[in-house]
Amino acid sequence: MQQTSQRTLAVLGATGSIGTQALDIVRRCPDRFRATCLTAQFSSEALFALAREFRPRVAALRAEPKVIPDDLRDIEWFFGPDATVRALLASGAQDALCAIVGIAGLDAVWAALDVCERVLLANKEALVTGGDLVTQKAAARNVPLLPVDSEHSAIFQCLQARQGNPVRRLILTASGGALRDWDRARIYHATVRDVLAHPTWNMGGKITVDCASMVNKGLEVIEAHHLFAMPADRIDVVIHPQSIVHSMVEFEDGAVLAQLGNPDMRGPIGYAMGWPERVPYGAKPLDFAALGHLDFAAPDPDRFPCLGMAVAALKEGGSAPVILNGANEAAVAAFLQEQIPFGRIPELIGRALDAVPRTDIRAIADVYDADRAAREVVRAAL
Repeated sequence: MQQTSQRTLAVLGATGSIGTQALDIVRRCPDRFRATCLTAQFSSEALFALAREFRPRVAALRAEPKVIPDDLRDIEWFFGPDATVRALLASGAQDALCAIVGIAGLDAVWAALDVCERVLLANKEALVTGGDLVTQKAAARNVPLLPVDSEHSAIFQCLQARQGNPVRRLILTASGGALRDWDRARIYHATVRDVLAHPTWNMGGKITVDCASMVNKGLEVIEAHHLFAMPADRIDVVIHPQSIVHSMVEFEDGAVLAQLGNPDMRGPIGYAMGWPERVPYGAKPLDFAALGHLDFAAPDPDRFPCLGMAVAALKEGGSAPVILNGANEAAVAAFLQEQIPFGRIPELIGRALDAVPRTDIRAIADVYDADRAAREVVRAAL
């Protein structure tokens, strides 16, 4: 295949897990990619180190540092709550890798759809909360939304073989997180250390907690609904502890296509960055003989109620997914600060879903109104 020319990339959330792994691919393939924009929230020293290596045109920090090092003053810097969006607009990047955690990344995705040729979506909350607004804007501007989550990347890859054939269902695999074999009573009192000990993936704190509660898989069901125009009752979830099968697509004739690989986020990141070409990144080959077997099981709704809450929110529509996400973000933050036991996360989400009146989502402002209301319920409960 003929190699494409170098593409310019904005890495939004450059110091996080996804951002640093994307930059590893840039480092390995300097003829293919150039990072022209790097942003972070508060990790100034980490961003300074990346800026020294990749020399972006622009960079941004939410929290302004006391001083910009002399050797980085040739870079155009932006600071403040809207620094990421302003840096993206000034960067001229062809592609935006949106890897900011939580609803905080929605504004960046929204802006990227205005100025970039492609949006590489690692921020699932933008679709969970922005939903139809984001997908309709992407369609209207003819900007591809290329999934970076391993599950959605797997589905996207399998659908390349669709050839117009009807799909019966999407099957999302879930590792089950660090608590997948714990009983319900023990799960309730799990500590931060317990929850962050993910058995197969190396990810940031918030998403690792979400994996343990399985709210993450619920958010992925909502994301899959929007990315692939698939109704909730045709999206299934199965526990797969080895994290080798990243997700599957079942066609009307019963054939199932799956995408497999060792758990390494550089795979889906690289596929989005290079699409439609594949980008070698030094992946460890899959040794089927060493694996021996692959296991699958149905998720337990009694031990992991957040998954069912998320699917119910998707079916309800309107502001329900926004409320679910906002309450979860507030509850997870409290858990990571050791203010609550792990088992209170689903309790607080349920309380917000019960308390916050539903509204239609007609504009981005409606998203933030519903999110704010959900967080207020959680704060009051704390």
